[in-house]
Amino acid sequence: MNSVKITMKRQRSPKSVPPPPSTPPTPQTQSRHSTNLSKSRLWIPLNLTRQDLSLPLTFPTGQTFRWKNTAPFRYTGVVGSNLISLKHLQNGDVCYSLHSQSNDDAKTALLDFLNADVSLADTWEVFSANDERFAELAQHLVGARVLRQDPFECLIQFMCSSNNHISRITKMVDYVSSLGTYLGHVEGFDFHAFPTLQQLSLVSEQQLRNAGFGYRAKYIVGTVNALQSKPQGGEEWLHSLRKLELQDVISQLSKLPGVGPKVAACIALYSLDQHHAIPVDVHVWRIAQKYLLPELAGSKLTLKLCNRVAEAFVTKYGKYAGWAQAVLFIAELPSQKAILPEHLRATKQPKPAKIENSEESGSSTICYCLQIFPRPSIMVNMS
Repeated sequence: MNSVKITMKRQRSPKSVPPPPSTPPTPQTQSRHSTNLSKSRLWIPLNLTRQDLSLPLTFPTGQTFRWKNTAPFRYTGVVGSNLISLKHLQNGDVCYSLHSQSNDDAKTALLDFLNADVSLADTWEVFSANDERFAELAQHLVGARVLRQDPFECLIQFMCSSNNHISRITKMVDYVSSLGTYLGHVEGFDFHAFPTLQQLSLVSEQQLRNAGFGYRAKYIVGTVNALQSKPQGGEEWLHSLRKLELQDVISQLSKLPGVGPKVAACIALYSLDQHHAIPVDVHVWRIAQKYLLPELAGSKLTLKLCNRVAEAFVTKYGKYAGWAQAVLFIAELPSQKAILPEHLRATKQPKPAKIENSEESGSSTICYCLQIFPRPSIMVNMS
């Protein structure tokens, strides 16, 4: 039986960001040693193959910043209050192991988080039929999924991502996570449940600034306050957005302090079931110019052109266009370009165009594309 080393004594990971001296006491500092963890790990089949889910092509690709690579082909993270490791077996199948769990059905929660109801085989068949290049890329990027994260967790993570780079985003998200309930220590990393809205409300703007959040501190505190003012509760309000059309989701999210169109698009795609939302960064803009809208090569990217990009993606890929965009984005990452054949690597592009009228403070290279489209069902039915 395989095992993952877990220590009961909490040790500070060198990768984590220490809280500033003024950080108030949090629940995990009072109860972390009461967590009952077993050293012996049981690995349970998840009934997903590598074709259904590739861990390296899903977790370290900018959708979430809370899952850690704790061993080769193994990732550990938190779903709700469940501390979970996922790994590929030698044949590629995916299995999971629980380090700690709440009273919830951990497997059901995990499958929901992984968007397991969406068939990659069916969606990619449609993409490949409409795009020869995607069909070739699919052979090398099998199993890249779009996650279905908790909306509040997703919101705060992408507020940290604005005009930022991966390592700094991860440090910020690690700091926010440390304010939640401590769940355990796995292979050099501490893990916490994501803080509730109430827990995060105990942190001041100055404390976030001391922790390196910069101008984002004001927006995070402002958004937390705005959510607390929702009559039905902020976290419940965010979940309710899953029932709305994309245009209404973007409109509602954009009312929160510091949430511009790009952040709203990411939240919509990665947590609110808006499968045709298209977040546009410099990579997606280059993809659009090279493969979808070559007539726009050399143009300055405006919000109006963002809508043309969205229309082009949805026209070509359909109701799950956001999933196709995610794969094309992954293909642009340096770590993935290295495994692609030479003819599938994007040629060198000119300097990225600046975006006019960006709504996000400090950002000049990212916007959001909104294409009105009938809301797809969760399950893809190709019959």
